[in-house]
Amino acid sequence: MYREGQLTIATDSPAYSPWFVNDDPTNGKGYESAVAYAVADELGFQSGDVEWVTVPFNASYQPGPKDFDFDINQISITPARAERVTFSRGYYSAAQAVVTAADSPFADATSLADLSDARFGVQVGTTSLDAVTNAIAPTQQPMVYDDGNLATKALENGQVDAIVVDLPTAFYITAAVLDDAVIAGQFQPTEGETEQFGLLLEKGNELVTCLNQALDSLEEDGTLARLEKRWLSQVTDVPELS
Repeated sequence: MYREGQLTIATDSPAYSPWFVNDDPTNGKGYESAVAYAVADELGFQSGDVEWVTVPFNASYQPGPKDFDFDINQISITPARAERVTFSRGYYSAAQAVVTAADSPFADATSLADLSDARFGVQVGTTSLDAVTNAIAPTQQPMVYDDGNLATKALENGQVDAIVVDLPTAFYITAAVLDDAVIAGQFQPTEGETEQFGLLLEKGNELVTCLNQALDSLEEDGTLARLEKRWLSQVTDVPELS
């Protein structure tokens, strides 16, 4: 453990809904906060033994020592990242989603090809950026922002036609952040594969075995499904963009 008798968990700040609630990872509310405390319980830690630290998303998967036991922050498991850090098994199967203005011509897209002329905004270092570049391959270079809030603001201000984020975040943006935005559709960055979020550890950290066992138990007893239903229940009935 990073600190004896304590479980040190990292995430970014601000911590966004529906993954966290009220920008407070310590309250156990939101899907990732709830999963983190469920994992802690499986490992034998009380909630008071959990210490949260802030690590920017882009810094989390850089190589080198980590001042935490694991990071939970919608971090997709990719081969490139896995060369620099260690991942647990997946705890959530993610899809990418396109958010645009309700009156945008791109709101009626039925395929990725229909989005080729859109100007996208996306957060740097994310699989959403990879998805825009490789799966959509728009004719215009995407606008890249330091965090998701800036990309969302760019859409609100009309600086971009659409943004790409994970599907639960897209629901939060269209429900609570932007008044006249819609989800045009969802897609997987790589055809035939499902993107997975994993807990991130320092490369070679043997704690990953315990984390995988904890996640296996939480899947087998229905906890992951129950938490997903509670916090991410909206992520259904969104059309697939092929």
